[in-house]
Amino acid sequence: MVMQGDFRTEFVRQPVALKQYPALVLNADYRPLSYYPLSLWTWQEAVKAAYLERVDIIAEYDQCVRSPSVELAIPSVIVLKDYVKPQKLVAFTRFNLFLRDEFCCQYCGAKGDLTFDHVVPRARGGITSWKNVVAACSPCNLRKGSKSLAQAGMSLRKPPREPQVGQMHNQGRKFPPNHLHESWMDFLYWDAELEA
Repeated sequence: MVMQGDFRTEFVRQPVALKQYPALVLNADYRPLSYYPLSLWTWQEAVKAAYLERVDIIAEYDQCVRSPSVELAIPSVIVLKDYVKPQKLVAFTRFNLFLRDEFCCQYCGAKGDLTFDHVVPRARGGITSWKNVVAACSPCNLRKGSKSLAQAGMSLRKPPREPQVGQMHNQGRKFPPNHLHESWMDFLYWDAELEA
C-alpha cells in the first residue's frame, strides 16, 4: 500500500530523478494527488507500483523499458487503486509559503531571489507562522530588518493568512512544472470550472 506521509514530498527531494519520463500520479478519483507541487513519480516508481498492482496505467510514453523476459511502455499517467484521503492542512514549508505568495515579494512585488520575512520581527516577539511570515526579496528584507512595518515605512501587498488546501491547489495550477507531458492535460484541469 502507498504510504500517505512521505510520498507526497519525496519527488521534491529528488528532482534529478524526474528529469526523464515522470509519471503523473492520480488518486483513485482521477484527480492529481497534489497540485503543489504536482504529484509525480519517477518512471521506476511507476513501473514498480504497476508491477505490484497498486496502480493502473492510464497513459504511456513512446519509450519502453526491457528486461530479458518483459517489454513495458513507460507509464506517463497512473491512477492509484486505493483512494488516499487528501490532506486537510497545508504544511508550513518554504515552498508552500512562496506558492501562497505567488513567488513574489510581499513588499515590492519583485520576483526571484526570494527569502522570507517575519512581519512582526522575532526580536519583538513575532512567531514563525503562516500569519506572520511572508515571501520577501533580499533588498526588502534587509531594508525592513528587525523594524516594524511602520518604522520601516513599508506595507504589505496583502495580509498573510493560513491558506486552505483548495486555495493551494488553485495556486499550484498557476505555477505548473517546467515539463507538462501532453498525456497529462486531460487530468490536470478537468475539475476546473468551465467558462460560459
